[in-house]
Amino acid sequence: MNEMVILVDPHDRQIGVEEKMKAHREGKLHRAFSVFVFNEKGEMLLQKRAPQKYHSGGLWTNACCSHPRPGEAIEQAAVRRLKEEMGFVCELKKAFHFIYKAELDGGLIEHEFDNVFIGNYNGKVCPNINEVADYRWLSIQAIKHELEHFPERYTVWFKIAFEQTEFRKVLRASLSQADCGEVISHEQSHQGVKTLGQESDKVQK
Repeated sequence: MNEMVILVDPHDRQIGVEEKMKAHREGKLHRAFSVFVFNEKGEMLLQKRAPQKYHSGGLWTNACCSHPRPGEAIEQAAVRRLKEEMGFVCELKKAFHFIYKAELDGGLIEHEFDNVFIGNYNGKVCPNINEVADYRWLSIQAIKHELEHFPERYTVWFKIAFEQTEFRKVLRASLSQADCGEVISHEQSHQGVKTLGQESDKVQK
């Protein structure tokens, strides 16, 4: 059965559903999420996408990212996908969102309303080898250095998210107090989500 994504307008209001690959070939705006996870040292968990992924294979990126299924709450989807890709569950909080549009390999166009979730975790990581080629914990300074000198090693959405003003606020909070703020656990994800800071509707072309 083909995977479906949720088509949205620039305000994240659902306007339909579409087959995932068709949406990416035609560059239709759809709902997505990105999960960023930090440990007690303030390091960020990065994954290297498996080479067989349908786009951006072999590139480094955040802990996980994907799309909610039609009828699935995005909070539940974020928890589900983190478990599927990285083999663990942690508490997540909604931080901000942004919209971007970018051409990818294989003639695909990524056009997403990307909801960013933040988590803290210090346990064992058990990545799915079908999804993840490698992983590592890296300091923010080390990531900044790599983005400056080796940007081609990272996914386009990771680089865009990293430059968002709201994301810089998240980084400061994670470094100063890793467990601050109200969080949403996988048992509570249906009850809503805590939004931190001002949301951004900036469109990246």
